[in-house]
Amino acid sequence: MFLFKFSRLSLWLLLSGLVLIFTACQKNELSKHEARSPMTQEKQTVKTATFAGGCFWCSESDFEKLPGVIKVISGYTGGTKDNPTYEEVSSGSTGHVEAVQVYYDPGKISYEALLAAYWRHIDPTDPGGQFMDRGQQYRSIIFYHDEEQKKLAQKSKEELNQSGTFTKPITTEIKPLNKFYEAEEYHQDYYQKNPLRYKYYRAGSGRDQFLQKTWGETKKSPPSEKAKEYRKPDEALLKKKLTPLQFEVTQRNGTEPAFNNAYWDNKKEGIYVDIVSGEPLFSSLDKYDSGTGWPSFTKPLLPDNIIEKEDTSFFLRRTELRSRQGESHLGHVFPDGPKPTGLRYCLNSAALRFIPKEDLEKEGYGEYKKLFR
Repeated sequence: MFLFKFSRLSLWLLLSGLVLIFTACQKNELSKHEARSPMTQEKQTVKTATFAGGCFWCSESDFEKLPGVIKVISGYTGGTKDNPTYEEVSSGSTGHVEAVQVYYDPGKISYEALLAAYWRHIDPTDPGGQFMDRGQQYRSIIFYHDEEQKKLAQKSKEELNQSGTFTKPITTEIKPLNKFYEAEEYHQDYYQKNPLRYKYYRAGSGRDQFLQKTWGETKKSPPSEKAKEYRKPDEALLKKKLTPLQFEVTQRNGTEPAFNNAYWDNKKEGIYVDIVSGEPLFSSLDKYDSGTGWPSFTKPLLPDNIIEKEDTSFFLRRTELRSRQGESHLGHVFPDGPKPTGLRYCLNSAALRFIPKEDLEKEGYGEYKKLFR
């Protein structure tokens, strides 16, 4: 009788322990899920914006490159059908459009800046779709979440209309957001999951060609007064100033050996400038070990100092990086980097000069000292 009671007690204790362990595991998994969700960040530091600009793969990719953007989710909105599928939306029968929701930190990027980026990644004069994607399900719309966003969107649209950038009227609609439905999982971060397919689609869609023709390098924001100090010397002086490897990389689009270059494993704090012009390019705060043997960064220090160009050499389709003032070949950017940007700016050390934080003042870059306080 005593043994029977002891066995029941033991069994009860064992089952109680398993229940506690299971409950703890559930809480742990919930915590992990919440940590991944942008909406679980402090509400006062995360805001949401919603835009439709044709293919949501492209919109998601473009917005996620912006500093201050936490996460971008592809989905459907603007129609009448609940929980639509991709096939239903793409058929044009639901009234929905492909759209993205942008979660951003207003302390790092404003809604006005998101609007400015949006205009530069679409054709706002096309009421029948975007580029190769035709139909009302691909038209451009700004969905505002509150009256402040509505006011800013209307103001931004009017300024674009008056800028003379386009000869046709701006047809992008401005509407209140109703319900937003997340697209299927395989559409989320498509440009990262399927980089080759995405690049072929984007190149064939005509989007980048239109944007280059419309905005071009000369139509980007003008360089600051400081940027005017950076100049590219003539070729004769460059040959004297640079080592043969530096000249080959920056002027002949060369590539230095992996794991055998100056900065791939540099862990000191400071900034990296163009070896040719001296313009600031990247910060050690955004540097990480990519395992490739070349210095890698998640984002530029000053995006306006970086020019992206399509590179089809060696039968590949890549995005080349060049410095704006020095016109130096720096390396390439790939969509396989870590958060928050998901990008890997893979550079040649030979195109860079590193300035430690303690030397910033005497080297003429004192304005960047505040980054390392």
